Amino acid sequence: MSRIDTVLFDLDGTLVDTAPDMGAALNRLRAEHGEAPLTPEEIRPWVSHGSPGLLKLAFGIDTDHHTYIEMRERFLDLYVACLADDSGLFPAFEKILPQLEESDIRWGIVTNKPGWLTDPLLEALQLDARAACVVSGDTLKERKPHPAPVLHAMEIAGAKAEHTVYVGDAARDIEAGRAAGCRTLAAAWGYFPDNDHPETWQADAILDQPDELIDWLAKEGRVNFARDIA
Repeated sequence: MSRIDTVLFDLDGTLVDTAPDMGAALNRLRAEHGEAPLTPEEIRPWVSHGSPGLLKLAFGIDTDHHTYIEMRERFLDLYVACLADDSGLFPAFEKILPQLEESDIRWGIVTNKPGWLTDPLLEALQLDARAACVVSGDTLKERKPHPAPVLHAMEIAGAKAEHTVYVGDAARDIEAGRAAGCRTLAAAWGYFPDNDHPETWQADAILDQPDELIDWLAKEGRVNFARDIA
């Protein structure tokens, strides 16, 4: 296997825990409609599905429902108002990202989240200048599971597929990464419901916790880490 020199991440549920703020916005929308709040445990599995999944959970509506567009716009208005109130890196990445950077491993983001939400979130978390590439859901006309966003991210970063691994918490992430020709890792700490099974996604490996990324890169990605970051 070739040495990995580029790690691409999905955003919501993989690199950044956005569930608290997306859940808060969803419950504010429910309150506006006279509905009781949902618990974090109910909301969390659906965050990676974005607005369609959350609105289906909260109101039982699909994208073809006559109120969907209006409800989505209001949900996003509420969400952008609290975009980075309680969202942040999954704690392990406070150590992992410096380890990658110190070892000359580029990292970037490929997400279906639209750029007008992705960019201010990354800026608020001071990640925007550190990422080698950021491809959002509206950067191209195609979105994951199409491989184009992953291919575009590698082009921006100057990476080759055989030296790249894509990490994500949804089947579409693994499908996109595989189709783009890079290795893939399923993030089992992410957002997915009980009836979703990462073992069926055909990823190169399933990581139960973010810390396992460093072990995988050392063993399977042929990475010699420069030093341990305390």
